Amino acid sequence: MTAISLGMPAAPPPVLAPRKKTRKIRVGKVEVGGDAPISVQSMTTTPTTDINATLQQIAELTAAGCDIVRVAVPSADDADALPAIAAKSQIPVIADIHFQPKYVYAAIDAGCAAVRVNPGNIRKFDDQVKEIAAAAKDAGVSLRIGVNAGSLDKRLLEKYGKPTAEALVESAVWEASLFEEHDFHDFKISVKHNDPVVMVRAYEMLSDRGDWPLHLGVTEAGPAFQGTIKSATAFGALLSQGIGDTIRVSLSAPPVEEVKVGNQILQSLNLRPRKLEIVSCPSCGRAQVDVYTLAEKVTAGLEGMEVPLRVAVMGCVVNGPGEAREADLGVASGNGKGQIFVKGEVVKTVPESMIVETLIDEAMRIAETMPAPENDAQAGAPVVSVV
Repeated sequence: MTAISLGMPAAPPPVLAPRKKTRKIRVGKVEVGGDAPISVQSMTTTPTTDINATLQQIAELTAAGCDIVRVAVPSADDADALPAIAAKSQIPVIADIHFQPKYVYAAIDAGCAAVRVNPGNIRKFDDQVKEIAAAAKDAGVSLRIGVNAGSLDKRLLEKYGKPTAEALVESAVWEASLFEEHDFHDFKISVKHNDPVVMVRAYEMLSDRGDWPLHLGVTEAGPAFQGTIKSATAFGALLSQGIGDTIRVSLSAPPVEEVKVGNQILQSLNLRPRKLEIVSCPSCGRAQVDVYTLAEKVTAGLEGMEVPLRVAVMGCVVNGPGEAREADLGVASGNGKGQIFVKGEVVKTVPESMIVETLIDEAMRIAETMPAPENDAQAGAPVVSVV
């Protein structure tokens, strides 16, 4: 009898569309664009002047799977803190610069991996492109040209009446051309808007205009639930077309949550290796067990597991046996007991009170036989699928 491979696939399933070919740049040790993996970014919320607190938050973000971190530099004191932060951070640090162009040079001198500049609110920015390009090139520092709907150049607002997709793209293309005139090409571009429809259209237009690596973001996306939906919708629309080289999910929530959501979006689209996936039914009148509680307890018990493992927690006889059989590990529950499946075979039947304990023990046993992920930065929280 021919063996059938069940559970998580050995290689990632096909993606919806091949990545569009973009120019590859470096943000410190992380490559962005070209054939490099899509990276996940976030931003610290601590005062940059509090070096220890900022480094602690960067460590937490790194552990959550963040690849690149941005820190705010609104003052001279913040700029003075950059050398220590850039030197001790485990991941590349980007300095976020607005209003004061002198902080661009300070960030480059401080050893930051990259600098984010917002042309719309830096005084006489276009007049300083030559000097900024020269300083960045000499230091091997890349830039992000970050165009935002909320800080668009006044001239473009007058021309278009509001921050339309066309206005965002015109601003970005203009600024890119200025740097390219000075033979500086180590930059990526973002054109962020709080409306996912406008944002998606802007990135589609920008992608058609050149091969610049693109940083995706829905700016001011909102609280965790709303922001997650808006970001997932917009990123999904773009990434499914092969558009996007690095992402930041903007949430009114702790930055670690941004990283978890970002990793989850990429995993869901097979753009990052999937980790632990828990398949559970939404429950219905057929369920004979408390599926909600079972799924929550199994998820909590396996939190932090980094190997690719699909666990099915099912509550009735309609889809339960099939889903449990197709997973690496699963349970089909009913009549106060649960059949435990491992790689498609029933290995034991246990009382309902022992289902969670048994699944966790079996998952740990299976995980011990599997190699750890090659890239720790790609590890995320458990995936919970409702079927």
